[in-house]
Amino acid sequence: MGDYVGALDQGTTSTRFIIFNRQAKLIAQAHKEHRQICPGPGLVEHDPLEIWRNTREVMAGALAQAGLAPRDLDAIGITNQRETTVLWNRATGAPLHNALVWMDTRTDALVERFAQEGGKDRLRAKTGLPLATYFSGLKLLWLLENVPGARARAERGELAFGTMDSWLVWQMTGGTKGGVHVTDVTNASRTQLMNLETLAWDQDTLNLFDIPRACLPEIRSSSEHYGMARDLGDGVPITGILGDQQAALFGQACLAPGAVKNTYGTGCFMLMNIGETPQPSSFGLLTTVAYRLGHEKPVYALEGSVAIAGAAVQWLRDNLGLVASAGEVEALAASVPDNGDVYFVPAFSGLYAPHWQEKARGAILGLTRFANKAHIARATLEAVAFQVNDVLNAM
Repeated sequence: MGDYVGALDQGTTSTRFIIFNRQAKLIAQAHKEHRQICPGPGLVEHDPLEIWRNTREVMAGALAQAGLAPRDLDAIGITNQRETTVLWNRATGAPLHNALVWMDTRTDALVERFAQEGGKDRLRAKTGLPLATYFSGLKLLWLLENVPGARARAERGELAFGTMDSWLVWQMTGGTKGGVHVTDVTNASRTQLMNLETLAWDQDTLNLFDIPRACLPEIRSSSEHYGMARDLGDGVPITGILGDQQAALFGQACLAPGAVKNTYGTGCFMLMNIGETPQPSSFGLLTTVAYRLGHEKPVYALEGSVAIAGAAVQWLRDNLGLVASAGEVEALAASVPDNGDVYFVPAFSGLYAPHWQEKARGAILGLTRFANKAHIARATLEAVAFQVNDVLNAM
C-alpha cells in the first residue's frame, strides 16, 4: 500500500495532477494548459488526444517532482469539466470529432426543436435540467447527426460516448485493450439522459433524442473501485470520480443540507446540498446529483451555473489585448474609482442560470468618450459579481 493519493483535475483550460500524503498535505503538482479551439462564433472545442497526452505528462511530472514511483500511490481520484462531450472509436481509440465543450452553443437548433412540444422544461421533472445547449445529451445527438456514419456505428456498439471522466478512465484502464467504459452519477446527471430518481439512463429520454444505448457508459457511484490505471507501472486503483463542481462541494465539506459553495474558474458555479430528495427549482436553478458514496443513498444539490467568469478575463487578455496577463486585471480595474457607468454582459455562450437564454450574446454597455480600458476591466470583474448575485437571489 502506498502512502500517497493522486488527484487528477481535468478542467476546461488545463489538466492538473496533485499528490497528497496521508495528512492531506500537498506534496507535488504539475499542470498543463490545452488549446481552446474556436472554429466559429459560439463554437468551442478541445482535442481529446491532446488532453490525454497532457494527462500522462502531468501525472509523470508530479511523480518525478515528488521523487515517487507509481506504486507509492494508494489510489487516484478524478474530477473533470462536466458536460464536455467525446465520441470515440472503441477499436482504435480515435475520437470521431473534437470534443464539444460545455459552453459550445451549436446545439441551439436542437434545443428549439425539442422545446416546440412541451417547452424547455419538459424534461426537468425527470432530469432536473431544462433544455439548453449546456448539457451533453444534445451534444452527443449533434455528433450522431453531423459526423458521417456515426449513428449506424453507434447503434452497432462500435462507438463510445462520454464526458472527460469516461474518456480518461477508458484510456487509463487500457483503452483499446480492455478499457473500462464508466461514468459516475454526478457526470451522468449532466447529460440530461439520466433519471434523477433511478440513477439509470432514462429510456423515454433516449427515445426522444434517438440516442443508442449501446454507446453509453455504465453509471457507477462517485466512490468505488473502477479499474487500474495500467499506464502507471503495475497499476494504481482509480477509486473516485466527481464532476468538478460536485467535487468542490464535497471537498469544501458541504455535507449537510443547506450548505452552499461557490467556485470561481472559467465559469462560476454555486451549489447547495439539498439532501437525499431531489427538489425541482421554480427559479431557474438546476437539480443535480451532488455525490453518491458507494452503495449509500445519493445526495442531491441545487446548482446555479454562470458560463463566463474567469473566461471573461482571458478574453480581455487574448482577444482584446488589454492586458498581457490575467494577473494585471485587478490592478487595472482598481486604477479607477468606479466602473464609469460601463457594464459588461459576458454572454459569450448565452446566459445560464437563472435566465437560460441561449441566444443571448455578450455586450458592453454605457460606453462614452470618458470610458477607458480600466473601466472595461472593472466592468468585467463586476460582471462576475452581478451574475453570482443573480444566482444567489434565485437560490
